[in-house]
Order: sequence, then C-alpha cells, then structure tokens
Amino acid sequence: MHDERRRIEERVERLHNQRIKPAIYAASVPFEVEAWQAPGEPVPFEEASAAPYEPFAMETPWGPPWGTTWFRMRGQVPAEWAGKRVESVIDLGFVGDWPGNQAEALVHLTDGTPLKAVNPLNQYVAIANPAVGGEQIDYLVEAASNPDILANDFAGPTPLGDVLTAGDKPLYTFKRADLAVLDENVFHLDLDIQVLRELMLELGEHDPRRHEIMHALDRAMDLLDLDDIAGSAVAVREALAPVLAKPANASAHIVSGVGHAHIDSAWLWPIRETKRKTSRTFSNVTSLADEYEDFIFACSQAQQYEWVRDNYPQVWGRIQESVKKGQWAPVGGMWVEADGNLPGGEAVARQLIHGKRFFIEHFGVETKGVWLPDSFGYNAAYPQLAKLAGNDWFLTQKISWNQTNKFPHHTFWWEGIDGTRIFTHFPPVDTYNARFSGEEMSRAVRNYQEKGNANRSLAPFGWGDGGGGPTREIMERARRLKDLEGSAKVEIEHPDAFFAKAREEYPDAPVWVGELYLELHRATYTSQARTKQGNRRSEHKLREAELWATTAALHAPDYAYPYEKLDRLWKTVLLHQFHDILPGSSIAWVHREAEAEYARVAQELEALTAEAVAAMGADGTRVFNAGPFDRAEVVRTAAGVAAYVEVPGSGSAPLTDAEPPQPVTVTGRVLDNGLIRVEVAEDGTLSSVRDLRAGGREVLAEQGNLLRLHTDLPNYWDAWDVDKHYKNRYTDLLDADSVEIADEDPLLGSIRVTRSFGKGSKITQTITVRAGSPRIDFETDIDWHEAEKFLKAGFPVDIRAPHSSAEIAFGHVQRPTHTNTSWEAARFEVSGHRWVHIGEPGYGVAVINDSTYGHDVSRTVREDGGTTTTVRLSLVRAPRVPDPGADQGRHRFTYALLPGASIEDAVAEGYALNLPLRVADSAGTPEPVVSVTGEGVTVEAVKLADDESGDVVVRLYESRGGRAQGVLRTGFPLAGAEVTDLLERPLETASVDDGGVLVELRPFQILTLRLKRAGVN
Repeated sequence: MHDERRRIEERVERLHNQRIKPAIYAASVPFEVEAWQAPGEPVPFEEASAAPYEPFAMETPWGPPWGTTWFRMRGQVPAEWAGKRVESVIDLGFVGDWPGNQAEALVHLTDGTPLKAVNPLNQYVAIANPAVGGEQIDYLVEAASNPDILANDFAGPTPLGDVLTAGDKPLYTFKRADLAVLDENVFHLDLDIQVLRELMLELGEHDPRRHEIMHALDRAMDLLDLDDIAGSAVAVREALAPVLAKPANASAHIVSGVGHAHIDSAWLWPIRETKRKTSRTFSNVTSLADEYEDFIFACSQAQQYEWVRDNYPQVWGRIQESVKKGQWAPVGGMWVEADGNLPGGEAVARQLIHGKRFFIEHFGVETKGVWLPDSFGYNAAYPQLAKLAGNDWFLTQKISWNQTNKFPHHTFWWEGIDGTRIFTHFPPVDTYNARFSGEEMSRAVRNYQEKGNANRSLAPFGWGDGGGGPTREIMERARRLKDLEGSAKVEIEHPDAFFAKAREEYPDAPVWVGELYLELHRATYTSQARTKQGNRRSEHKLREAELWATTAALHAPDYAYPYEKLDRLWKTVLLHQFHDILPGSSIAWVHREAEAEYARVAQELEALTAEAVAAMGADGTRVFNAGPFDRAEVVRTAAGVAAYVEVPGSGSAPLTDAEPPQPVTVTGRVLDNGLIRVEVAEDGTLSSVRDLRAGGREVLAEQGNLLRLHTDLPNYWDAWDVDKHYKNRYTDLLDADSVEIADEDPLLGSIRVTRSFGKGSKITQTITVRAGSPRIDFETDIDWHEAEKFLKAGFPVDIRAPHSSAEIAFGHVQRPTHTNTSWEAARFEVSGHRWVHIGEPGYGVAVINDSTYGHDVSRTVREDGGTTTTVRLSLVRAPRVPDPGADQGRHRFTYALLPGASIEDAVAEGYALNLPLRVADSAGTPEPVVSVTGEGVTVEAVKLADDESGDVVVRLYESRGGRAQGVLRTGFPLAGAEVTDLLERPLETASVDDGGVLVELRPFQILTLRLKRAGVN
C-alpha cells in the first residue's frame, strides 16, 4: 500500500479547521449594543445599571488598560429558531487564546444575576435548549480590558503593569455580539475529529491503530458535503463511530481527571481584578456543572471563596449547591496557595488553620489534602504541618519544571525533617491546566515514572493561571477518552478518590526525604525585597501582638483580647504570601499595593501591641522580650540612651542597668568588646574578625562583608530566575566614599561605611558591636538604582564545613557545600529564613538576617591546605519584567555575623534580631504567660484559643534537630492541658506534674498545647 499519511493528515486538518469549525454555529443575528465606560475602578452592578449608555458598533476600539466597560446587549430570538439550541456568542476582540491575561467579561441579567463569563475559549452564553421563538434577551456585560502583559513572550519591560503608567489608549476591538444557533451535530463532529486526529498523531508510525484511525478519517471526509456541512455531519459521525467505540487496552494507564481553574490571587493583574476573575470562573464552572452531571471541580484558596461570598452572593449560593451535589470539591485547605519556601512556620500553620476552618464552617467539608500545584519548591516541614492539620495527601506540579534533574517519582511518600510522611503525587501530564489533548495524554503515559508498580495518575483539567476553568469541549474530550483504544483511560473523580485508589494500588511507594527543591525560579528568594521584608516584619509583629494581648487578657481585667482584629490581620498577611506576591513575580501594581498593605498592617499591629502593654498598667519603664529565650543585651531608650538589660523569654523586666559587661572600645577602625575584635579595612570591608573567647581565633579567611554586584540577566522569567552564569561577571564594591566612627558608647561601638556606585546607587552600612554580645550587625541603607543587577554580601570563613544549615519553617535543613552530583550543583542559590550556619567540629559561624531569604554557600581549598567556606546573602535584585521598576529606591535592613555560634546560638540570635526588645511605660507582669525548660524546646506562638473559650494555646517545636525534654510552666493557675492538632482540636491529654506540662519532643517535632485556666469556664 502506498504511504498516504501526509495527504490524509493534511486533508483532515484543513477540512476540520476551515470548514467544520466555522459551521458550529448555523445562523446568527446581531445584538443591539450600547456601552458605558466606568470611570476609574470597577463599580457595583447597581451603579452600572443606572449609568447612561451610548450606541456602540462592532469593530470599534474599546477598553483602556485596566478599565471597565459595561455593554448593554439587547436581542430577540427569531421565531424560526424555536426548538433549536440558541446561544449568545461574544467576542470582545480577544488576542490569542489564553483566558487569563486579556479582555474578560461577566454577563448579567438586567436584575443583576450573574449568568456566565466569556473569554477567548468560552465565548457562549446559553439561552435555551430548545429555544422559544421571539424571546427577548437583555444583558448587562461587565467587560474588563486587562492588558496582555505576556505580549512578546516577556521579551522586554512594559509600562502596562500598573494603572499609574499604563496610559489610556484602547487595547481591544470588539468583534462580535450575536445570538446564534448551535448546530449540535457539527459541534460533536468537531470534537470527534479533534480527539481521533490528536490520538492518531501521537501513536507510533507503525502502530496499526494509527493507520486504522487515519483511514477512517479519510473515508469520513469523503462523506462531508462542503456545501452542506450541517446536513452531512450525522453521516460523518456515523462513519467515525466504530473507531471511537473501540475500548482501551486492559493495561491502559488510568488518568483521574478533576476540573480545575488555577487562579493566581495576584500576578499579571492586581488583587482587585482577581476578585472579579473568581466570579467569572466560578459562574462558568457552576453553569458547566448544570450541563454535565459527571463533572467534578476541585477548587482551593479559601480567600477566593470569601471574595465571592462577600461580592457575588448569587454565585456563592450556586457554589454551595454544587458542593452539596458533590460536583464541587473544596481542596487544599489553605487560605491561599502560598509560596512553599518563604512563609515562616507559624504562617504556614495559619494558612492551613484558616483554610481548613473556612471549608468546615461554610460547606461542612474537611479537606484532606494540600493542593499546591504552582508554588516554587516546598520546604521540608510541610509533611508534618499537613498531617497536623488533618491532611492525608499532598499534590504539586511545579517540580516538573526542574531545569537540570528530572524528579524520579510521580507517586511517593514525602518524608519531612521530623520523620512525618505524607502520600504525594506529581501529575505526569506536567500541567495543572490540562485539556485532554492527544499530546497531553501521550505525555502522561510516557512520562509516568511508576510503570510496573502503579498505573494511575491525576490530571487537573481546565484553563488556568488567570482562571477560565473547564469548558464543555474539555468535558466532551474526557467522555470520548473514557475508554478508547490507543489512549489512556479518563475517569472524572474527586481528588480524594484518586488518592485513596493510588495509595491502595501503591502502598509501598518510594520515599523522598527532605525539601522538594525546584531547580528554577531561584530568584524568587530575593526579588521585590520590600515585599519580602513586609512579610517578615508582619509575621514577627503578629507574634508579638498575640503574646502581649494574651498577657494583658490574663492580667488586666478590663482588657478584651482582639480576636477579630488579629484574625483579619493574619488573613491579610496570609493573602500576600500567595506564590506570585511574596516571591516578587507580579506586576508593579501588585507590589505597590503589597507594600502599602504591609505598612497598614504594621501600624495596626503596633497600636494593638501598645494597647496591650498599656493595659498592664503604668508603673515605670519596662523592657519587653517577645522572643522565646532569655536575653541580656543592649537596648536604646526613646531618648537614645543605651542600657544593658536582662529580660526573660516571652516576658518583661524593668529598664534598669544590669551588671555592665566589659565595655566596647573603638580604636581607629577596630571594635573590641572583650568577646570579639573586629578590624575594618580602609575600603570598608572586614579585614579581621577574631573570636577572643576561642583564643583569638581568626574567623575570616579573606575580606568579609564583601559587597559584590553581579550582572543578572537570566535566560527567561526575569523576576523568577537567576541562572548560574550570573556568577561570571561582577564588580566588587571596594571604593568607599567614607569610613568613619559612628558610635563610641561603652555599650555600643560602630563604624559607618558609605559607598556610591553604578547608576547613582548608594549604600550606607553601620557596622556595630555591642557590649556582651559576639554578634556583629550590619545595619544597611541602600538607595538602589541599578537595572539587571544582583547584589550579594559575602563572608568567607576559615571553616571546613561539609554542609550548611539554613532555617526553614519549624526547623532547619542541611545542604552539602560540595557539588559532587548534578543535584547538588543545581542548588547554587537556596532559601533560608533567619539564619544560615556553617561549622566544623568544635566551632561554627552563623549569618543572620532580618528580611532576606536567598543565599549561596560554597567552599574552596586554599594553597595552605585550609578550607574557606563562603556564605553570601542575596540582598537585592533589579529585574525589569514583569515590573520594570522592581526594587528601585530605598531599602533598609540588617544582617549579622555571629562567630563561635552553635545551632542553638543561631536559633536564639535569629529570634533576637527579628524581635527587637521593646521599651515602654508599663507595670508589666510578674512572670511570662509561659516559660519552658529543656534545651531545644522553643516557643513559637502564644495566643488565646480561637473559640474564645479563654484557653491559652501554645505552639512549641524542637529547634536543634535532636530529642528534647522539658517542662512548660504557666504564669497563671493551670487547670489542665491537652495536646491538639493545628485547629486546636484535642488529640490527647498532656502530662501535667507539679503544675507544669511535661514536654518530650522528637527532632523538629511541632507540639500544640491547649492550656485550661483555673477558674475560667
């Protein structure tokens, strides 16, 4: 037989695209359209319905960037269409086919009822099936003219990412607003051909099934009347029916499909636009659920549900009904799909707490899995936190984006730093926006790593990132692929059902231990430094406000614990931990608003804390320590006077000088406090740091605090990525404008270094040594005006460290300092929270920070045989896409070098730097709310129980990485104690002896205690 593949494939493609698709709508009549441009921000429906509308013609430009245009559409169904399936078809002038980053609209009835959204891949609104001839149709359509930020494939910066710079030139040209008859035979023929053609092209060249489909399609095309597509569609479908009816192989891979619509809570659009995106997508989804009884939709992010509840009550009611029917599956159990690395441990706990509680309260559903398809790597505390929140499974997709190493599993047990394991799955379809194309189905089978041991995977289907969700076309594909020879089999089912089957099928799945590091998007640890600083500050201010509010509630009879305010502030911080806000990968508008929100949060938390402290009475000046450890350090009063104080952990003490330690001396450029001696070179770097406690040991192998400015242009995704070649081109900032003494107080000595460089940038650093402390602080003020640059601060230390340790949520991880394998080499930029530690037996050094997350650790062997291990903090970047002004302007932060540090020291000083002592006029309290004994037992949170019972909730963890035993004692009469889950639900009774709670922790274990107060009902 002659090879006619090319002829047939090209014939089918042309007839399908040029004749069949255009015939899906058999007849149409135009709407009469009027328009009203809303001024400024979006307006409520009531205001839009009362606005003055003007006639509007098709092919007219409309829509300034970030604008809202309301269209009134009026039409009448022709009498001769009675009994047919009639739909409205609206094309706003869509560009490309991505629903999420361009024009979108929500169609309302004139009474305000939202019907359905329209976007490039979902342009219809059903009228009736069958239609009533002569029916009047009247819509109000809210159309958003969001700019296409992805235009030109992120090739260059654009001013469109902020309403302040985007201009007002119309972006779109309205193409179509019609009433039309859907020819269901042609519609289904279109899907038949799509599925068969795509399957054919994925099958092997010598696969008989490929040739069977090819010839069936060729014969079917012979039956297609080019002058009467609609009239011949049934015959063509009948010809194709036999090849569509052949069942899949018995061993065919099973794809569990679940509807999905990934909606970034902010990214290439601001939060205000996401609120509208949720209404559009959720309207589409509930409409689709009415049409397809077998449809199931999985949706995460409690925050987005809350937006719909508050702003679109009718859509909210439809969601509630879909949940009851089992077609809508709340999943994820987090407030938002947060970044997986940067939020602090308590913040991750609160993400789970607030998310789970929302779904329980509003739907009676307790979610059972963590749904994080798109975050940029996942810290190794997640398994324990997920289990403590009552979850059984974990899902992500993003690790499939690895730049270097292919992750070896798709279904596995993920083991966290404490030993907790959770059943985990990566969909081998390698997308969370599946549409059941032939290529996707083939990829899922080809890619699946568990062949021979398991045969089942998950595919979240539906258009996403900017929303959109599943469409009827995707559902029709799924139906055809349910049992089709040559393809994997598709089953629509709830994610819980998939995970139950997958675990039963593969109970002895392999184990992956430690973090899920994404070998891509490493710059998200640094980009948009002010956003990251706002998060870090907010987390610690929330901790402090809760602690002192609890203290005041226990000791001040007239004080009312601010439950509602703290809940609201936590949710604001949790929202901004979304995986395109906190990582710094959003447009300028998003980060401008984030910085303003963090400022408001800080102001309100300061007021709450001040109120709580004041409620304890005024009886002199006291110092408050919100950290978990006792501290003896130098503080400054409001008048700027330095004092040395001793304050218990989570408690307070009078502002009276304690026994003064050895004073600080400043001699030239040398700072000495009897513990360390720091020499600052003429160029402002550190030429020497000697640890006097260790016999004068020199800490540095080379000049320390070396500021290095790298050229930074990644191959793609500017705000997300830093590629390894950034290291190859750099400038060391060694020219100092000035190096001068800043303080010579006996309790505090400092030297100030000022540098100017680049395009008008300036750095002022104050290097400070305080009495009684080996910590060296670098208070940094940067006026940053660089572009496509990356600034790091390096500390080359004379230590042979086989690994570094970096703090993560509720613990730390160790990473090799060598690059023996490609996995280690790929970790050339990593994340950590408050500290990084390196050490050799008997000696260690920590680098501590108050707001940055990215760093790298490397080592070299010197000619003298010694080893230099270098820790470099990533301070600030200057990407131009998607925000051309990213990081420009003022930055203020502090980092520190801690010589002679153990892991315990790093933990303690990490808290100390991030929770500065507070000096205030207050009577204080006789003792802390809680205190603990036992090395490694660390208090992370102290608060009143969320149920307003008056119980005190304390979250502890083991912070060293070893076993710990201790006793927790209370500053109030204790009536009993329970161990609870994260949601403060009892798990077991805690052991109480002699008025204290006995605590025994495994390495990195998290423990939540609920403490009942005597005399409180």
